[in-house]
Amino acid sequence: MRIAIAGGTGMVGRHITAAARRRGHEVAVLSRSRGVDVLSGEGLDAALEGADVVIDALNHMSQNARRATEFFTTTSRNLLEAEERTGARHHIVLSIVGLEAADAGYYAAKLAQERQVEASALPHTIARAAQFHEFAGQVITLTTLGPLTLAPRLLARPVAAREVGEHLVDIAEDGPARRAPDLVGPQEETLAEMIRRQYAHDGISRRVVELRLPGTYGRGIASGALRGDPETARIGTMTFDEWLGSEDRRG
Repeated sequence: MRIAIAGGTGMVGRHITAAARRRGHEVAVLSRSRGVDVLSGEGLDAALEGADVVIDALNHMSQNARRATEFFTTTSRNLLEAEERTGARHHIVLSIVGLEAADAGYYAAKLAQERQVEASALPHTIARAAQFHEFAGQVITLTTLGPLTLAPRLLARPVAAREVGEHLVDIAEDGPARRAPDLVGPQEETLAEMIRRQYAHDGISRRVVELRLPGTYGRGIASGALRGDPETARIGTMTFDEWLGSEDRRG
């Protein structure tokens, strides 16, 4: 099977690419370095020629709802239209567990992307996953002020990006399902505790202060909705502490 991966060099994309190749699939990585710009549409038709499945793992880290929505809806529209022209049979988009509860900013943009895919005539699967273990490091970069890191109150079941990649290739092999089972991690965590344990592992002395953000977004991420339902979800195996010392993090 020929699988085209948008965002195939990113945090999850590199694991999708590796998993697909290990299983013997032909892979086309869609990236600007290879002459494909999904946002403008440049090079898309040629890159998707002969593709059976397209996996959209593109990301755009912005809490500005307008900018994030413009990115996700434009890239999705360009992919879907190119897939119709080139004859792809399955569109898979990576999304976020429980995002309706935090329908603002980045989460609102991902929800708009889901709705755009659902409205398409193409056979598709929406694959939601919990926050990745790397999320703690991303927040550290954004919210650290000298000896202090501010951690929004967030309850989740973080999952390894490697397992998300394997999950998406499973979906590609299984065929269109409209909505795949959610993928969540093996343990419940708060973001503040994840950051503290990452600092302890790395030998960093820094105070972590947890705070509850206001508004729809703050209530949503603190509500526990982002943990998903472990009774119905697929459960990953790598814990956050295992990931801290793994090759995945060092790589």
